Amino acid sequence: MIWNEAKECMSRDEMRNLQSARLVKMVSRVYHNVEFYRKKMQALGIEPGDIKGIEDLNKLPFTTKQDLRDNYPFGLFAVPKSEVVRIHASSGTTGKATVVGYTRKDIAIWQECVARVLAMAGISKEDRMQISYGYGLFTGGMGLHYGAENLGATVIPMSTGNTKKQITMMEDFECTAIACTPSYLLHIIDALEEAGKLDKIKLKTAVLGAEPWTEEMRNRIETKLNITAHDIYGLSEVMGPGVAADCKYHAGMHIYEDHFLPEVLNPDTLEPCKEGELGELVFTTLTKEALPLFRYRTKDLTSITYEKCQCGRTLARISRFKGRTDDMLVIRGVNVFPSQIEAALMEMGETSPHYLMIVDRVNNLDNLEVWVEVDEAFFSDEIRKLEDLTKKIAHTLQQALGLAVKVKLVEPKTIERSEGKAKRVIDKRNLI
Repeated sequence: MIWNEAKECMSRDEMRNLQSARLVKMVSRVYHNVEFYRKKMQALGIEPGDIKGIEDLNKLPFTTKQDLRDNYPFGLFAVPKSEVVRIHASSGTTGKATVVGYTRKDIAIWQECVARVLAMAGISKEDRMQISYGYGLFTGGMGLHYGAENLGATVIPMSTGNTKKQITMMEDFECTAIACTPSYLLHIIDALEEAGKLDKIKLKTAVLGAEPWTEEMRNRIETKLNITAHDIYGLSEVMGPGVAADCKYHAGMHIYEDHFLPEVLNPDTLEPCKEGELGELVFTTLTKEALPLFRYRTKDLTSITYEKCQCGRTLARISRFKGRTDDMLVIRGVNVFPSQIEAALMEMGETSPHYLMIVDRVNNLDNLEVWVEVDEAFFSDEIRKLEDLTKKIAHTLQQALGLAVKVKLVEPKTIERSEGKAKRVIDKRNLI
């Protein structure tokens, strides 16, 4: 088992000292090797010697995804191209792709972090783990793959898609663990139920991430499969999966602070949030060689605590993500996140976890319609039952959001399933 007590159970003073030493070293290296950061620091009147520890972190400039795009492809690399042994990149569907690179040491640290995550989830070399994240330029598949191998687990590199074959391999190879997005695992559960094979699989653990999901969704997955489901977090710009994950107590995700220095800031003022207060997660990498980043704005909304966990780890913990600043919808002055819709629907227990939010603008007034899948029995019963459920869901969502919502009940499989990140929102306001 990869349990590094020296790293995961440090006192706060010990962790701060380690972070400060690594930050000072990193800032000096970046200043002399990355023109982009050197110019930014010079514009702020900052020299490497001004950063004496993490108490000086706020002197450093922020980095955004647009900065990576503007320096496409290799403008932010801090090592010669000959030292880069692997490249990953985003899809670039919303703009130019963001490119990330790794040295041999970067890959080794990545493998270690993912192995620590899997060990925290109770996975060991005795497990057979199906990797159902996408392989290729996306970091999910290869990140989990090499981390699981580093742990000693047997890896089945399925990638995404072909759900029927996913189930066949899961059954034939007696997989005990799976890694994928939570929405795709729900899709697999639906397929298992249809095939009458829920009792044929040997799964005991799922490591799920790459999209926000709720505690209610976790409960549904765990109940349906009789497994434990763990949350894993990462982003390619910072490393990939393995930046943080939750332990068996599910009381927040432990951040590997020995490699990633977290801040939670008010997204409007960029001032530090109080412990436990919701804000934007910001990371500074401490050990990355190829692509070190200062204060990278993730846009993910969370809170942070430094209290020791029941598991014994003293690593900082972030709460389950409420959403992203760029996922937030403002409808008639009200901030709405998809996670709020999901939580309200899952608590009801009368709907499936599949929903779609459609935002439109009529006569200069924004309207939100939520499509919700329900059991087909509702459509064969008397119309009154369907109307009653529609009203009940609309009332529940209004209470949760503080906003009147139009609800449309649809039959199973109406809403398109995703083998990767689920698409929850269609904002037609942007199409006009």
